[in-house]
Amino acid sequence: MAAFLLWLLLLVVCWPLALAALLLYPIVWLLLLPFRLVGIAVGGVFAFLKAILFLPARLLGARPSSA
Repeated sequence: MAAFLLWLLLLVVCWPLALAALLLYPIVWLLLLPFRLVGIAVGGVFAFLKAILFLPARLLGARPSSA
């Protein structure tokens, strides 16, 4: 809701810039999508490495921390 209100304020102050932002937003979102997917994949790899590194402790009966 706040983003919409800021866009309305931009529309009142400088309508060409607001319309350009409205038209360019989907294009920018599509350009940034591969980076978001790479971030998800890297997060998964780090979670997998953490699971492998903590496996011996879990097998020996250590309790996982709450965090």
